[in-house]
Amino acid sequence: MSTLTVTTIQPDLQWEDKAANLRRLEEKIDGISVYTELVILPEMFSTGFSMRPESLAEPMDGPTVAWMTKVATQKKIILTGSVIIEEEGKYFNRLIWMLPNGQYGYYDKRHRFAYAGENEHYSAGHKRLVASVKGWRILLLVCYDLRFPVWSRQASEDGLEYDLIIYVGNWPERRSHAWKTLLLARAIENQAYVIGVNRVGDDGNKIYHSGDSMIVDPLGEILYHGVGKEEVFTVTLEKEKLDAIRDRFPFWKDADRFHIDP
Repeated sequence: MSTLTVTTIQPDLQWEDKAANLRRLEEKIDGISVYTELVILPEMFSTGFSMRPESLAEPMDGPTVAWMTKVATQKKIILTGSVIIEEEGKYFNRLIWMLPNGQYGYYDKRHRFAYAGENEHYSAGHKRLVASVKGWRILLLVCYDLRFPVWSRQASEDGLEYDLIIYVGNWPERRSHAWKTLLLARAIENQAYVIGVNRVGDDGNKIYHSGDSMIVDPLGEILYHGVGKEEVFTVTLEKEKLDAIRDRFPFWKDADRFHIDP
């Protein structure tokens, strides 16, 4: 049966310092000594969660996406995380899904964090992205999306649209209870693996982040939980385990059918 080996990187990001962040993240990726297929970085991994896109945004052919292309190609991995992108005069909190051959997909964060003014600076996305790797279907979402279960819900005609949800975040420690609880809930209600990757340390607004990156199995059991420090963690997920859980507990068959408006 198919397996998927995933590495999460929980870094202490340097505020609005792209060069420093890319250099440190590349060092951490270079330091991965075990086999991996997918490396996950946090939300706005090159800048921190900044509300200054006018100064920090790049086009899709800018240096940060070029860096992702280089690293993914050299390391023969899939590399993902979100960055600040400018397109047609608008700014997006955009998750990039970079393949080893330089091709990519992307997802623009739908739920902007109005509490911090994100909705005043960034445009919302309207389309979900489900990537496919080795027979795994992966739903790719960003931070605040975690609070909105309908946007994360299995929504295909047969009830099973994906096998894994990835949330990349800059989620502060003061609301870490919600982060941890909702990651478990999303796994249980969707009968899917869930990975949440967060940062640690203070940002430029003196807001502390405890990390709490997590990997959760489809029953809500925690396979990994990183707290309070920089960590790089690799795990191999098993499709056979996922399929066995869904076969034994076919709760997904009883789910409500619905349509999400764009």
